[in-house]
Amino acid sequence: MASERLVRLLGLLAGGEGPNAVRLCVVAAEVTRTTGAGVMLLADGRPQASVCTTDEVSSLIEEAQYTLGEGPGVDAHRLGMVVSEPDLAAAGGSRWAAFSGRAFGGGARAVFGYPVRLGVVRLGALNLYRDEPGPLQGEEHVNALVMADIAARAVLAAQAGATLRAFHIDIDEDLYLWGAVHQAAGMVSVQLGIPVAEALVRLRARAFLTDRLVSDVARDVVERRLRFDSEE
Repeated sequence: MASERLVRLLGLLAGGEGPNAVRLCVVAAEVTRTTGAGVMLLADGRPQASVCTTDEVSSLIEEAQYTLGEGPGVDAHRLGMVVSEPDLAAAGGSRWAAFSGRAFGGGARAVFGYPVRLGVVRLGALNLYRDEPGPLQGEEHVNALVMADIAARAVLAAQAGATLRAFHIDIDEDLYLWGAVHQAAGMVSVQLGIPVAEALVRLRARAFLTDRLVSDVARDVVERRLRFDSEE
């Protein structure tokens, strides 16, 4: 039964149109009956890149986790288990105090994180959201687990230059890195004379303190509307 499900989902992925990474998220949302989906890669517990998203809200959910370092995907990756919040309104600020407000304000009413991993190798998370409260149950939950497994295999296959049956991700073309953020970090690193890793922390801190997304702050730096100095 498990192999039949895998074959069926791979068939849905291979039969669609558009970039493979985008189809990965589109199919994940369809088979879990959620409003949108995203797959992000993490390293050392922090989001590093977004493989795909389906809409503006799913993009917001991933970037909010990148900016704030918290949320269902971050927890799913860190804990190695499914993390769900079927009712963001009911949870209020008791869970992910900063992230929940961003996600709810963007239109999400329920969020779910599924670890993207193979064995002990943790790669990232599958993020799912709904625009109305409600848990993932039965087939929806099982399909989410399989899609997270497919995402892990696709990412590893891409990095190895291999393919996953009829479906593969082209890392160079499909993977969306937060390029402007890394460019801005390089500029802040020069401005302050600090390592790039510390410059990234400064960017995230500025975004958090000004209640903005880190990509927005980064664009201001890259376009020279914002400069960091030693007093930042």
